[in-house]
Amino acid sequence: MTVFDQIFHFVFSKYKERYKQKANTIALFYISVLQIALAFVLGCFFAAFLNKLHVDTMSSEKAWTLFVMLSIGIHFKNWISYNGNTRKVMNAKFNKKKSRKFNMSMLIALPFICLGMGLILLQAA
Repeated sequence: MTVFDQIFHFVFSKYKERYKQKANTIALFYISVLQIALAFVLGCFFAAFLNKLHVDTMSSEKAWTLFVMLSIGIHFKNWISYNGNTRKVMNAKFNKKKSRKFNMSMLIALPFICLGMGLILLQAA
């Protein structure tokens, strides 16, 4: 199991008590936002790095189009992998062993931190 699976299960189990029907949707949305924010930071880092090296690989418009396509792909992959039987199998595996505990406030702040770091890197480019 990956770290994202563990985070998904933690968020799912945290919201399962309060929002029974919507817990899977909330956890799916959160893990997708987190992965998209990490992809944004990596893209901004490589854009700034390649700009400082004076390498012109693609235009800004094409890079944003690629980012949007990647974001849709990430969300679709998460939707496929965290719905249905796969989630039930994952829940059974995590219920058998002791799950990692995460700080919920840090998990909520993590996408915003990644977004801020990406914007700082975009200004450096």
